[in-house]
Amino acid sequence: MPSKKFTALLVMLLAIHTPSFAASNDDAVLKAWTKETHGQTKEGDQEITIKATYFSNEYVNALVNYEAEKNLWTADEMENYKYTLLKNLNLGEAIPFHIDLYVRGLPMYAQPFDRHITLMVNGKKYKPIDYDKRFNFKILGPRDGMVYFPRYDDKTGKEILAGAKDIRVIFDSSISHALAGKKDVLWIWDLNKDRGKIAGGRAADRLEADRLIKRSGKIDAERAELQKKLDELNKEYKDINKRIDELQSD
Repeated sequence: MPSKKFTALLVMLLAIHTPSFAASNDDAVLKAWTKETHGQTKEGDQEITIKATYFSNEYVNALVNYEAEKNLWTADEMENYKYTLLKNLNLGEAIPFHIDLYVRGLPMYAQPFDRHITLMVNGKKYKPIDYDKRFNFKILGPRDGMVYFPRYDDKTGKEILAGAKDIRVIFDSSISHALAGKKDVLWIWDLNKDRGKIAGGRAADRLEADRLIKRSGKIDAERAELQKKLDELNKEYKDINKRIDELQSD
């Protein structure tokens, strides 16, 4: 997971660049990958607005292209920025979302925050593997941060988005009094509309290499553990057979 420093820098980057990005010709891209819902208590003593941005291939590419054009970057500068962005988003290992909350009236308490949000892909549910812990404290006014879901199956190493037609995020209505008694919030992003791929370019290749190196290290550790267990079983097996031979030779 990105360090707290990297997460803070990323959120700051989004806060600074998203408005100008949205004002550009790529406004439709931002809107396409951002979902929003609003809730209010009957008494009107609490209101909440929740937004979620999914970092699709199209959205990330548009953000990179916007920054490159604005800063007149060379191809190398663009690739370096892209790599830094992808790495800070942890796109090599996780599925990141930027969550934006705004609470009016009574404050909201959502601790632990990861209990209230779920990712669903191909009918299977996943809980966050990391999130901005500021969501666990009293929320009144604006609060935003990152939430990360697993990108790969922990056992098989396969990407969970492979073959998926859409990606869904569910917010439990118990997260706020303003949503209590209502249906859980369900957002659906159509992956068939995700034009373009991040896979091209040196930045993505470097990111994939980073992930494979980490995966290789994990496999090596698992192999070492299995080998240790196998050695113990082999020793026990030899000791048993040696004792059997001793008993039978008497």
